[in-house]
Amino acid sequence: MNTSSADYPVFPSRQPRLSINELIRAKNAEPIRSLADLEAMSADIFESDAELDEFLAFTYAERRRDVV
Repeated sequence: MNTSSADYPVFPSRQPRLSINELIRAKNAEPIRSLADLEAMSADIFESDAELDEFLAFTYAERRRDVV
């Protein structure tokens, strides 16, 4: 039985894995601490107030989905 390289998936070269804290430091990321913080950033992220409202409604619902 002959197998070619096409029979195997191609994986990207492995880079060292960084911890979440290392990734945060590398990106100089800050946590979103309030809706006001998110709203201040929204001009760069969301195209309209409606899109922001949809995102916030979805996030609110998902966070409470499994709460009994």
